[in-house]
Amino acid sequence: MLKQLSINVSLIEALEQMPGYAKFMKDLVTKKRAISFEDDNKLQHCSAISTRSLVQKKEDPGDFTIPYTIGLLHFAKALCDLGTSINLMPLSIYKKLGLGDPKPTAMRLLMANRTVKKAIGVLQDVLVKVESFIFSTDFVILDYDVDFEVPIILGRPFLATGCTLVDMEKGQMKF
Repeated sequence: MLKQLSINVSLIEALEQMPGYAKFMKDLVTKKRAISFEDDNKLQHCSAISTRSLVQKKEDPGDFTIPYTIGLLHFAKALCDLGTSINLMPLSIYKKLGLGDPKPTAMRLLMANRTVKKAIGVLQDVLVKVESFIFSTDFVILDYDVDFEVPIILGRPFLATGCTLVDMEKGQMKF
């Protein structure tokens, strides 16, 4: 029964029926408000901060590479790439390691030259030794031309597994 009830009242009539609200609206429209400003000390402090010279620009620290071992193969450099969401291993390195069959995947990867390549599979729980630490990580196997100087790319999953701290200023990584 209350759902069918409708009341048509003008705004003026509604305000007259609610004296507290009417007074609030009247004060809001008619009264001028005082504006408070911060004291001069705070303004001078902000001014001093804004006039400081710019922070010195740093050079590009270059690639982050680390030596590592997988199985019996030791590699001098693996590229640690914070912009990569996977760990990438070329098919030729996978065959040399002989680590078993990768899990099939429908993953397709967009390469830097804008070509799309289908991944061979995902190799799970590969043990990667960095210094005295051993990490279990997954690799996407891809058939691509190998850069023999830096054959494997370790992305964010590996860096997160190792709780890696990257100090860009010093050019250091800590595990």
